[in-house]
Amino acid sequence: MENKVLWAALMLLSPAVLANAQTLQPEAIDRASITPTTLERTTEVSDTPDAAIVRLQVLLDRAGTSPGVIDGFAGENVAKAIAAFETMQGLPADGKLDADVIERLLDQTTVVEPYVISEDDVKGLVAEIPEDYSEQAKMDQLAYTSVAERLAERFHMDIDLLKALTPISTFSVGDTVSVVNPGAPRQGTVKRIEAHRRTGQILALSADGTLIAAYPATIGSRETPSPSGTHEVKGVARMPPYVYNPRINFKQGDNRKVLTLPGGPNGPVGTVWIDLSKPTYGIHGTPEPSMIDKSGSHGCVRLTNWDAEELAAMVKPGVIVKFVD
Repeated sequence: MENKVLWAALMLLSPAVLANAQTLQPEAIDRASITPTTLERTTEVSDTPDAAIVRLQVLLDRAGTSPGVIDGFAGENVAKAIAAFETMQGLPADGKLDADVIERLLDQTTVVEPYVISEDDVKGLVAEIPEDYSEQAKMDQLAYTSVAERLAERFHMDIDLLKALTPISTFSVGDTVSVVNPGAPRQGTVKRIEAHRRTGQILALSADGTLIAAYPATIGSRETPSPSGTHEVKGVARMPPYVYNPRINFKQGDNRKVLTLPGGPNGPVGTVWIDLSKPTYGIHGTPEPSMIDKSGSHGCVRLTNWDAEELAAMVKPGVIVKFVD
């Protein structure tokens, strides 16, 4: 009877969602074979995430070389994460997925796990986030707009991938959904941060120069470039409010007045702000994790919320931040 009900529900879904449901079973991701040709299966011919690339992204995330949003698509952020992993392993950092990289990266533990939605997951949501800063300034918090958005960020996933793994869920309390397990946050003491503008990547280094973690990043833009030279971390603020000043920052819409926007994961600087000694500049999160290193920032260094939080936990005031061309 349960199978008949499930089939009836699937018949109501669109062909695109059905395709995802058929090709993205959790077991398929855990069984997916990562080979030197995995990244050659370009996603230009398909809008369906690739199971092997999902697995690869999760393993890179666990290793401390973030691919950004786990979405099942190959791209520059995956190649950068592979190159950083090669650096960690003492290999030539060419960003290529060869047999040696695969052997060192492979982890036989489960990649996809079940998760039961709790009462806490539905608390504190907002109906929507208006685009206009003057409207955002009237809100109590710039929180998540759905359970799916909250879980996608918690498990470092693109929201479309999350929904594709459990296509018939309404994301209600008690629902069991499939999520990836990106592993525990990286730990260590970061003494130096390098912001590489050309490659769009942040490197977190120990006192002896060992690479602790690497993150894809949006570092300024042509119109509002990031600072140059060497600076220091002044401090860390979590769930920070954001003060918009069009005379100092940039012009947003028709807003000409100074506005204070509340904190939250959908705020302009996301869930954490790492303040730099260069006035008005920092390393911070974002409300749009899928756009990391794909659209410009207003001079600061933008990471996914989860990568910014991981980095923030490993730094203290005085850590050197060097901007590298």
